[in-house]
Amino acid sequence: MNSSRPVPTQALASSQIEAAPQHIRFMKELENSSQVSRIESIDLLRGIVMIIMAIDHVRDLFHFDAFLYSPEDLAHTSPGLFFTRWITHLCAPTFIFLAGTSSYFVARRKTKKETSFFLLTRGLWLIALQLTLVRFGWHFDPLLHYNGSSIISIIGVCMIVLAGLIHLPTSAILFFGLALVLGHNRLDNIAFEKGTAADVVWSFLHVAKIFDLGHGYKFSFLYPLIPWAGVMALGYCLGRLYEIDFTSKKRRKVLLLLGVSSLVIFVGLRFINRYGDPLPWSVQSEWSLTVISFFNLQKYPPSLLYVSATLGISLTLLGLLEGKNVTAWKPVSLFGKVALFYYVAHIYLIHLLAMAAAVLTGFSWRSMIFSGAVAKSSPELVGHFGFNLPQVYIVWVSVVLLLYPLCVLWNTFKTRNKEKWWVSYV
Repeated sequence: MNSSRPVPTQALASSQIEAAPQHIRFMKELENSSQVSRIESIDLLRGIVMIIMAIDHVRDLFHFDAFLYSPEDLAHTSPGLFFTRWITHLCAPTFIFLAGTSSYFVARRKTKKETSFFLLTRGLWLIALQLTLVRFGWHFDPLLHYNGSSIISIIGVCMIVLAGLIHLPTSAILFFGLALVLGHNRLDNIAFEKGTAADVVWSFLHVAKIFDLGHGYKFSFLYPLIPWAGVMALGYCLGRLYEIDFTSKKRRKVLLLLGVSSLVIFVGLRFINRYGDPLPWSVQSEWSLTVISFFNLQKYPPSLLYVSATLGISLTLLGLLEGKNVTAWKPVSLFGKVALFYYVAHIYLIHLLAMAAAVLTGFSWRSMIFSGAVAKSSPELVGHFGFNLPQVYIVWVSVVLLLYPLCVLWNTFKTRNKEKWWVSYV
């Protein structure tokens, strides 16, 4: 969704502004307060996290150690590997949060009924996209033996929820979001008998789990609904900061306050070590491992501390970017403007490059076809294929550079074809 809004370019004298109708004064104030750069700052933040995201997906298919153990495994990980993974934690919360903010901007241009229809239909489209094109891009398995709900589909489900929420007062939406994000860890101990309908529904709502469907087919719920719906609802409420009664200076102050407060909540609750994350930290034999233990937060589902830390950083960055001239960062902002196109394209590019790397290093191209979890269902590769972390970073930069011209082409097409209804869905 495009997060920019049109602003007038014709200058008016101060006396004329005072005498102008209210809507003209409103638009002039937007221009004077650098509204374009503020909205561009949202695209820039989204672009930053989209670029960061790619390194984790490159690591999944190129890093030697990715086939052996998780980067969060304290028994095997290193500071470089752990924080390479940790920095990418910013991506999902920021992406879903800003999807909510963009939905607010859509609601400003459309009626509530039109906005609900858009969110409902786009949500259904994203679910279908995740279960087909996106899933195939990850596995290259035409029979899709391993399928499931992941970030794209959960954004779709959250949009469907938001389609109903937008008819409530903003204060009610804010309460809904805060209740889910702050309180969902109270639900961590709830469980149902394995394989029952209640177990499936609860996994969809709150527990990351894989279900064996038989005959070689599996389905996973990696991004449960409850916490993520809260994140999107809070992102929707953030759009309120871009109304006329918030000047750039005031908006910057609020964003920084929200960001720093989130980080303080994270640090405070993490030190207490009693609530907010099911993975308590502990003192390790080495100080670096103690730091890793402190920052080792649960993503599936995202704990309160995970959301506080990641959105705290993102809101602080958004506050620092507020009102700044970000035109020099247009190449980065571009990725934020075509986020869905970039997401799908980067999966296919990374997987194709990994397949080529496997062939060039003596493995069959079939080793890069996964019938189970990515990189875990090809015994041929485990302990034999992969590259070191610096080489992974080189591949990551190459992927981003290769995607840039494709994103330029798509953004140009998208800009020239705004009148086509389907363009806003991509």
